[in-house]
Amino acid sequence: MIRITTFAGKRVAVFGLGASGIATAKALVAGGAEVVASDDSAAGLQAAAEAGLTTADLKQTNWAIYNSLVLAPGVPLTHPAPHWTVRAAKLAGVEVIGDLELFVRERRAQKFHVPLIAITGTNGKSTTTALTAHILKEAGRDTQVGGNIGTAMLSLEEFAPGRHYVIECSSYQIDLAPSLDASVGVLLNVTPDHLDRHGTIENYAAVKARLPQGARRAIVGIDDAYCRAIAESLRAAKGADAVLRISARPGADCDIGVEGAKVVQRSAGRITEIADIAGIGSLRGSHNAENACAASAALLSLPEPLAASDIARCLKTFPGLAHRMEELGRQGSTLFVNDSKATNADSAEKAL
Repeated sequence: MIRITTFAGKRVAVFGLGASGIATAKALVAGGAEVVASDDSAAGLQAAAEAGLTTADLKQTNWAIYNSLVLAPGVPLTHPAPHWTVRAAKLAGVEVIGDLELFVRERRAQKFHVPLIAITGTNGKSTTTALTAHILKEAGRDTQVGGNIGTAMLSLEEFAPGRHYVIECSSYQIDLAPSLDASVGVLLNVTPDHLDRHGTIENYAAVKARLPQGARRAIVGIDDAYCRAIAESLRAAKGADAVLRISARPGADCDIGVEGAKVVQRSAGRITEIADIAGIGSLRGSHNAENACAASAALLSLPEPLAASDIARCLKTFPGLAHRMEELGRQGSTLFVNDSKATNADSAEKAL
């Protein structure tokens, strides 16, 4: 567990008691905060009580006593309407944040600055997160992986010198992390999704853009119009050297891209091979070429970068993720593939 010592002695309300909410409350308590946990569901309250947490009905509370409201990412912050806890907290001048914000504040408070790779995008973020972590581990780096991929980030092992963190970030988590400052921030793509929670595609893209904006080194896919605009804006603000553009389109004007089945780096008119992904079943398709480009770019951008030879070697052993381009078997000449994690039309189109 990552103990959140930066809130020691403070009163914190935690709302939303799924797995990440309970992990958040426990991390705050372990760090010395006075925590009250709450949820709209009886099941959530029962789970928190069984975990030894103090629970209460926040509708009956005096919000002025709290320093912060830590909101689970599944609870609406702005759309379709702010949750009642958000309205009450803001009326009392209480900050509203999420577990990702707790993570980055605690990271900044350490004497050592652990490398953090934060990854987002409408599609491909789980595969890219798993792929990046796999390569790091296979290359011998001490690595923790969590976030939206399924493991609550505050349940990961505590910060330690040389330990790397690869965190998948949803738009909901980014929206609740105003000071997100990753070592490397990866934005893969932006296509219409979650508009019920962000109102418009422009709002959604703006939230996604916050992740690379705050990063020491930004990695941005340029195969869609929204991300191309974000990449150009970041290059103007940060300088071209601080932003690596990636693309799965052959011949694209980018920094890390593809030539045939090879992931390559383009610099000063030269093309250098990073890895050959031909024949890697878990990385078939142009969308997985984009994921391989993103992981390669992120690992080359670390404060202590991985060697291209290590990236190439470790890519070959990536097993892939369940329900993502997962080969189930053949019957005659027909190959059956499970890509049931495709949650929108763009993702399904790329799989097909």
